[in-house]
Amino acid sequence: MAPPTPLPAYVYKIVPSPPPSPIPPQYPLSDLDQQDGFVHLSIATQIPITAGLFFKESTNLWILRIRFKPEFHGTTTWEVTGCPHLYGNFGADDVEDVKQFTRSEGESWKDAMERQRGFLI
Repeated sequence: MAPPTPLPAYVYKIVPSPPPSPIPPQYPLSDLDQQDGFVHLSIATQIPITAGLFFKESTNLWILRIRFKPEFHGTTTWEVTGCPHLYGNFGADDVEDVKQFTRSEGESWKDAMERQRGFLI
């Protein structure tokens, strides 16, 4: 699929546990990212959907906001669903911010993220 126009300023990585602090120069790849050969990312509007599909049992998630720099443009493909796949990696210089999101038992990730809005831009 062709990349969106305009390209997003940020892409996001959902992680199920607190990220390393400080963020290392090369972020540790998840088992899924290693297996698939790319880093699974999302744009802001996809985060509640992705969280609801793949992290539905979790009540805590950490989301890394990554500036989508020109260096990533040529190494990123876009799924039919619009999710970015980064062939390579990111690290401390790319992560602009990290936020923990929580949801109550029975609350959807969509509702939880709406309640905690402001981070996904």
